[in-house]
Amino acid sequence: MAETSLRTTSYVQHGCQVHEHRLDVPLDPTGQHYPGRTIEVFARQVIAPGGADRPLLVFLQGGPGGAGPRVGDFRDGWIGEALKDYRVLLLDQRGTGQSTPLSSDVVMVEDDPALFTSLFLQNQIIADAEAFREELADGAKWSTLGQSYGGFLTLGYLSQHPEALRESLFTGGLPGLVNIDDIYRQTYPLTAARNQVYFERYRDDQQVIREVAAHLLDTEEFLPTGERLTPTRMRSIGSMLGGAMNTDLLHYLWEGPFEMRGGRRRLTSRFLAEIGGHLSSALAPLYWVLQEAIYGQTTVAASGHGTRWSAQRLAAEFDGFHLDADPLDLSSPWYLTGEHLFTELIADDPATAALLPVTEALAEKTDWQKTYDLDVLGSIDVPKAALIYDDDMFVPVQLSKQTAALMPNTRTWVTNRMEHDGLRANGSAVFRGLKEILTD
Repeated sequence: MAETSLRTTSYVQHGCQVHEHRLDVPLDPTGQHYPGRTIEVFARQVIAPGGADRPLLVFLQGGPGGAGPRVGDFRDGWIGEALKDYRVLLLDQRGTGQSTPLSSDVVMVEDDPALFTSLFLQNQIIADAEAFREELADGAKWSTLGQSYGGFLTLGYLSQHPEALRESLFTGGLPGLVNIDDIYRQTYPLTAARNQVYFERYRDDQQVIREVAAHLLDTEEFLPTGERLTPTRMRSIGSMLGGAMNTDLLHYLWEGPFEMRGGRRRLTSRFLAEIGGHLSSALAPLYWVLQEAIYGQTTVAASGHGTRWSAQRLAAEFDGFHLDADPLDLSSPWYLTGEHLFTELIADDPATAALLPVTEALAEKTDWQKTYDLDVLGSIDVPKAALIYDDDMFVPVQLSKQTAALMPNTRTWVTNRMEHDGLRANGSAVFRGLKEILTD
């Protein structure tokens, strides 16, 4: 038997057998860079009672930079539904969770920090998943479920290793295979529309948000982690508008953000602590650093150049998003942003500030390894089911439909009854529905 580096510890949780696996994998699976150097990747395998012989399904988490889900009871939600037919593998993508961490302290001691960081994207995560498949499925085919960025990973998986897959499921994650500028030219209007719906529901919040933004322009306010809160960082809280579970929670943030202190109007410590908890990148430092890099390969293929801070370049094209606009100018809208990357989001966060030069280098990078192969995607017959949200603020519906149309044996479920967080908000129904359209 071939030697393996797989290390496993096991326990039982609420009747489910849980195996925590750690596997050494090449830092650069191509062998071109860092030959012989390895990192550790973690995955948690969950097996329902009597399910030891069921096929494996690997969950590819959203992000980028998000760890696999941690839940109190695996019998709940989509995992519980999936365990009826599968063993479930929850992968901590490289650099996240219990896998070898990727923090600014780790990155900046490297001789080439940008090159090092570029090895924590789609192609390398797919290679890691393949390494686990060889170990845990003994080389047999397995199934994939990709949420959001996990759908980008699934599409790359289908391109590179279609022979490995029994079936692939997508939830809000069929990416558009186009230039990143074309994507943001759709997501900015989608984000504006979501702001308008929110302000129609919570009419007073719009004025409060404008007042907080104006206050931050001329008054130094600091988050509990020590950095100054700026209007640009504050408005990135608009990512909460992209999911049904968070939109209404956003409203509570603006309840009484001001107090009088020493005769001056200041933001309350409660408000600063709450918004700081949402904005901090400490738990997922890769999120903003890699936010535009995940579109690198398709952007270069479409335009010949790097992503070049796309969201920041395009912001002024859309009413309500100009970064230098006066928040108190009521003649024009002033909107919260979504997954739109700006230099301040990197530079002003202690968890990522040192990584600004890395992010800048990635924005100019043009020699991305190929991730998606249109010829392969247009010919493979792996069964695929994709949940596409009509009102998705992050992954435009028309681009998802175009990608689905490229691939044979792909069935789509298009709905306006859920939003981007549908798998988290309605997990068991979503998973059950995808399986039904896959087998119908």
